[in-house]
Amino acid sequence: MTIRYSSLKALPYIDKACIHSLDMSLYQLSVEIDGDEFYVTDDDDRMLRSLNLCQMQALLENLPVRATVLRQESAYDEMVGQAVRHGDNAMEIPLRVA
Repeated sequence: MTIRYSSLKALPYIDKACIHSLDMSLYQLSVEIDGDEFYVTDDDDRMLRSLNLCQMQALLENLPVRATVLRQESAYDEMVGQAVRHGDNAMEIPLRVA
Protein backbone atom coordinates (compact mmCIF):
# COMPACT_ATOMS: atom_id res chain seq x y z
CA MET A 1 0.00 0.00 0.00
CA THR A 2 1.11 3.56 -0.65
CA ILE A 3 0.38 7.02 0.72
CA ARG A 4 1.27 10.41 -0.71
CA TYR A 5 3.78 12.54 1.18
CA SER A 6 1.48 15.57 0.96
CA SER A 7 -1.26 13.70 2.86
CA LEU A 8 1.05 12.83 5.79
CA LYS A 9 0.88 16.39 7.13
CA ALA A 10 -2.86 16.09 7.74
CA LEU A 11 -2.52 12.98 9.92
CA PRO A 12 -2.79 13.37 13.71
CA TYR A 13 0.16 10.99 14.22
CA ILE A 14 2.45 8.52 12.47
CA ASP A 15 3.49 5.58 14.65
CA LYS A 16 6.81 4.97 12.92
CA ALA A 17 8.72 6.31 9.95
CA CYS A 18 11.09 3.81 8.38
CA ILE A 19 13.92 4.88 6.09
CA HIS A 20 14.92 1.82 4.09
CA SER A 21 18.58 1.56 3.12
CA LEU A 22 18.26 -0.18 -0.24
CA ASP A 23 21.73 0.14 -1.69
CA MET A 24 24.98 2.03 -1.06
CA SER A 25 23.30 5.46 -1.09
CA LEU A 26 19.68 4.85 -1.97
CA TYR A 27 16.96 5.39 0.59
CA GLN A 28 13.20 4.90 0.44
CA LEU A 29 10.54 5.89 2.97
CA SER A 30 7.65 4.01 4.52
CA VAL A 31 5.40 4.89 7.44
CA GLU A 32 3.47 2.75 9.89
CA ILE A 33 0.00 3.97 10.83
CA ASP A 34 -2.27 1.93 13.11
CA GLY A 35 -0.30 -1.27 12.40
CA ASP A 36 -0.30 -0.91 8.59
CA GLU A 37 2.83 -0.06 6.59
CA PHE A 38 2.57 2.36 3.65
CA TYR A 39 5.32 3.26 1.20
CA VAL A 40 5.46 7.00 0.66
CA THR A 41 5.04 8.44 -2.83
CA ASP A 42 5.24 11.93 -4.31
CA ASP A 43 2.21 13.65 -5.85
CA ASP A 44 2.81 11.79 -9.13
CA ASP A 45 2.61 8.43 -7.30
CA ARG A 46 6.33 7.70 -7.72
CA MET A 47 8.12 6.15 -4.77
CA LEU A 48 9.80 8.80 -2.66
CA ARG A 49 13.55 8.13 -2.85
CA SER A 50 16.74 9.95 -2.02
CA LEU A 51 20.48 9.48 -2.39
CA ASN A 52 21.06 11.26 0.92
CA LEU A 53 20.00 10.01 4.36
CA CYS A 54 19.97 13.53 5.85
CA GLN A 55 17.69 14.71 3.07
CA MET A 56 15.26 11.90 3.86
CA GLN A 57 15.37 12.78 7.57
CA ALA A 58 14.64 16.42 6.72
CA LEU A 59 11.38 15.33 5.06
CA LEU A 60 10.22 14.02 8.44
CA GLU A 61 11.02 17.12 10.51
CA ASN A 62 7.55 18.71 10.45
CA LEU A 63 5.52 15.49 10.53
CA PRO A 64 3.86 14.00 13.65
CA VAL A 65 6.20 11.00 13.78
CA ARG A 66 6.50 9.13 17.08
CA ALA A 67 9.60 7.06 16.13
CA THR A 68 12.04 6.97 13.23
CA VAL A 69 14.26 4.05 12.26
CA LEU A 70 16.77 3.15 9.57
CA ARG A 71 16.07 -0.36 8.25
CA GLN A 72 18.63 -2.48 6.43
CA GLU A 73 18.26 -6.06 5.31
CA SER A 74 21.39 -8.13 5.08
CA ALA A 75 22.38 -10.40 2.23
CA TYR A 76 25.16 -11.88 4.37
CA ASP A 77 23.55 -15.32 4.74
CA GLU A 78 23.26 -15.70 0.98
CA MET A 79 26.82 -14.48 0.42
CA VAL A 80 28.37 -17.13 2.68
CA GLY A 81 26.16 -20.00 1.53
CA GLN A 82 23.89 -20.20 4.56
CA ALA A 83 20.47 -21.76 4.26
CA VAL A 84 17.60 -19.46 3.38
CA ARG A 85 15.96 -18.03 6.50
CA HIS A 86 12.26 -18.30 6.98
CA GLY A 87 12.19 -15.16 9.12
CA ASP A 88 13.12 -11.56 8.48
CA ASN A 89 16.74 -10.55 9.00
CA ALA A 90 16.13 -6.79 8.88
CA MET A 91 18.07 -4.61 11.28
CA GLU A 92 16.41 -1.44 12.56
CA ILE A 93 18.46 1.38 14.02
CA PRO A 94 16.63 4.17 15.89
CA LEU A 95 17.20 7.64 14.40
CA ARG A 96 16.57 11.03 15.85
CA VAL A 97 14.98 13.66 13.66
CA ALA A 98 15.77 17.25 14.64
